[in-house]
Amino acid sequence: MSERGDLQLRHLAVLVAVADAGTFTDAAYDLGVSQAAVSRSIAALEAALGTRLVQRTTRQVGLTGVGVQVLAGARRVLEEVGHLQRLVEQARTELRVGYAWAALGKHTRRLQKTWAAEHPQTPLVFVQSGSVTAGLSEGLADVAVVRRPLTDPRFATALVGVESRVAAVATDNALARRRSVRLAELARYTVAIDDRTGTTTLDLWPPGTAPASVRPTHGVDEWLTLIAAGQAVGVTSEATAHQNPRPGVAYRAVRDAQPIPVLLAWWKDDPPELLADLLRLTCEIYGRAQPLALDQGSRSNLAPRFDAEP
Repeated sequence: MSERGDLQLRHLAVLVAVADAGTFTDAAYDLGVSQAAVSRSIAALEAALGTRLVQRTTRQVGLTGVGVQVLAGARRVLEEVGHLQRLVEQARTELRVGYAWAALGKHTRRLQKTWAAEHPQTPLVFVQSGSVTAGLSEGLADVAVVRRPLTDPRFATALVGVESRVAAVATDNALARRRSVRLAELARYTVAIDDRTGTTTLDLWPPGTAPASVRPTHGVDEWLTLIAAGQAVGVTSEATAHQNPRPGVAYRAVRDAQPIPVLLAWWKDDPPELLADLLRLTCEIYGRAQPLALDQGSRSNLAPRFDAEP
């Protein structure tokens, strides 16, 4: 490629314009450049690829066989580049918060209203992503709500609150007639667990009392569908109950389960501009004085801090 010349995005854009307009003159008019500039761009593209792409006639231009194939690829490349540019533009004009199962539950609307009052020019947008990082690693979110510490050192996290655990059972299950349940009672049933993005693992049960049967699931919708059908029960954060009501599913408090941490995560080397304000407001709605920054060794210390929460 270096011997032939550099292939540039503007050359691809000119090829698309020529193909759509049908002539160099019309393409130049559409692009707002001279006809000579269009001719130079097409020549540069052909030199970079080492092949003829455009067949020139006195009245009209057409594409060679290779040119037709390159045109299709050029459209795809320009579409992807445009998508990336839109992502960057959105990042400048809004703050995107990712989540896997539930955003902030009952606190979500309050945070959005408080944020809008303080930052009317920068909307706070919640986006759902079924990844471990709730959209961070995919570039879908600037900040993510996660409910278990991330082990990836590229991300920084802060504890902003805690939530109680609830059980999810079918409405015709005997446990649905109770106001609260215990872990041992849930262990009698098959327990649906999403060990990728969920908040429940077998470590939640004391040694020797874990459920004998576990049903792996992938995401909140599959988890709820199994439970509504009576094929499993589940344990989750109270935020899931607030954000994901489902016909056939009843949520009940779990009396003897440890609370769940609510963490905000972000790229360590690229924190969003308004991160400090988001941390402050999120802590306020959860009743915390300030966020607690976590390092890779903080996971084992979370439980004592939860016990001390008011």
